[in-house]
Amino acid sequence: MNNININQIISYIWGIADDYLRDVLVRGKYRDVILPMTVIRRIDALLEPTKEEVEKVHQFLNEKGMVNQDAALQKASGYVFYNTSKFTLRRLLDEPTQIRENFETYIAGFSPNVREIVQKFKFHNQLETLEEANVLFKLVERYTDPSLKLENLTSLDMGYVFEELIRKFNEENNEEAGEHFTPRDVVALMTHLMFEPIADKIESSDYLIYDGACGTGGMLTESQNFLKELAANKGRKINLGLYGQEVQPETYAICKSDMMIKGNSPENIKYGSTLSNDNFPDMKFDFMIMNPPYGKSWKVDKDTLTDPVTKNIEDPRFQMGIPRSSDGQLLFMVNMLSKMKESTEMGSRIATIHNGSTLFTGDAGSGESEIRKWIIENDWLEAIIALPEDMFYNTGISTYIWILSNRKPNRRKEKVQLIDATNYYEKMRKHLGKKSNQLNEMHIQRILDLYINFEENGDDSKIFDNRDFGYYKIVVERPLRLSTQITEERIKEMREEIANTPNKYKKINQYFDVLESLLKDLFGTENHLDFNIVLNEFSSAINEQGIKLNKTDIMKLFNFFTKIDEAAEKVMKGKLKKNGYEPNPELRDTEYVPLKEDIQSYFEREVLPNVPDAWIDHDKTVIGYEISFAKYFYKYVQLRDPDEIFKELLEFEKQSDGLLHLIAEGGKTGE
Repeated sequence: MNNININQIISYIWGIADDYLRDVLVRGKYRDVILPMTVIRRIDALLEPTKEEVEKVHQFLNEKGMVNQDAALQKASGYVFYNTSKFTLRRLLDEPTQIRENFETYIAGFSPNVREIVQKFKFHNQLETLEEANVLFKLVERYTDPSLKLENLTSLDMGYVFEELIRKFNEENNEEAGEHFTPRDVVALMTHLMFEPIADKIESSDYLIYDGACGTGGMLTESQNFLKELAANKGRKINLGLYGQEVQPETYAICKSDMMIKGNSPENIKYGSTLSNDNFPDMKFDFMIMNPPYGKSWKVDKDTLTDPVTKNIEDPRFQMGIPRSSDGQLLFMVNMLSKMKESTEMGSRIATIHNGSTLFTGDAGSGESEIRKWIIENDWLEAIIALPEDMFYNTGISTYIWILSNRKPNRRKEKVQLIDATNYYEKMRKHLGKKSNQLNEMHIQRILDLYINFEENGDDSKIFDNRDFGYYKIVVERPLRLSTQITEERIKEMREEIANTPNKYKKINQYFDVLESLLKDLFGTENHLDFNIVLNEFSSAINEQGIKLNKTDIMKLFNFFTKIDEAAEKVMKGKLKKNGYEPNPELRDTEYVPLKEDIQSYFEREVLPNVPDAWIDHDKTVIGYEISFAKYFYKYVQLRDPDEIFKELLEFEKQSDGLLHLIAEGGKTGE
């Protein structure tokens, strides 16, 4: 179905809402009626041709006392769902005064799988309101108009319809406009990238496809259609099982209804959060495709997953790293990787789409970086494709397709391909939400060719070693240099501080008078530039006096009389280690060293010439990974010549008859 027809259906349905719900519900609540009515009508239209046969079979089975009638009724309807009431939506119009009661009977007559869908919409809550407003009959009448052919829509078409309706409902109420529905051209590219490279390996067998954020189910059904056609062209007969999970109840209901309509197993679509309530914990899948929510908090899931005793997340899926709670999209990728098949020759292939934060957010040692490190060091990442902006229905941000596999071809071993497809698009004649750009078949084929050929192309395709994305984050220390001076002003400050916080200085306060006297006698009021000598002399003096102060108490005392002074000597460590000096936290710095480079060589070349007294604290060195498309595909744009710009300005002033000159002088151009 083309975009114009989809927009016509959307306009028609929105017109129903605007005509009959305007004074009944606030606009943000239109969805509570329109979405379930749209799903019910779609199912109803499909069941109409076999309605009489279902009624006959149902009556016969009742007369025979048959309790379990599902299989027979499904066969009679031609679908895995049915309705045993005497009503269809059209027949409800025959008794206008009984519309609500009959509608409830009609809903109750559906098979359990459809009733669950209606329940997820909480549609029963709206029937009384609609009846009281005297609009229920009109709604049914408009939805049964022959011009509204919902039964002809594909799952992706329905995805567009629902996403646009949700967006309109929410924006009317100043609410956030839904999730990022994956448009058909992006799904087409993802399926090509996932399936075509292994087309020759497809056998006549059973395959499982999984989507842990399945939305309305479009990615699953399109994957099914593509793989079946691909297998048929190779003379293979395959059986496919589609599995999905969705956390949003309305979207889950839409997906499940579509699975029923397409003849797939609706019981394989589960409700709930994939992160905190994985409904397929022990299953492995051949293919996985997903567009997880990005930039979305997963704090509720994190709280659920966190052990109340250990305060850790014990789920075995997420032991390599935990991203910040404000964005959990990488965990959906980790979840898929935990479901890869290891026992088959083909293993598993994954196509997933994310925003740019998955590439670079998080410093070395962070959860995000640790996940990237885990993926790349396990050599699962085959390629990342940068898409154009304005490709998605509800967002214009940059997005990236990740292709992963645990059976990388030999030529891709320890390699990652980056493809810049940001210029591969055409403008849409009519926008769908914020989607103004689209991929046509030529664009998809060009991207697929770049991927399959696995060759470098200066502008669009680059190939890197896995280690090219890694780096050492090293901590560079410089010595602490302290000068010491005992003054009356500092002694006064010490007295006041000890008086205000006696517990902090309990041991010092015990010997206060003796310590004050020792400080004055030993060091006078002059400025001492070697704290090592000061510390040794003071330690010897208190030992002679029998005063027992540990190093922490001594440093608390001298904090009142020392300051950082670059003219002073370096402060030695209490126990000499490799470098032997106390570090100055204020001068501490970090350097990022490419993973392929020797740390010491880098340090001697880049750091020591500028700060000769620096050293590396190797205990703090961590490895991080990030992928920067901007760096790898940067294109320098030559700046214009200033003389050329100046000439243009002069010409512009001339053409404007001196207006710029008059404005600059604050003059007037006349009446």
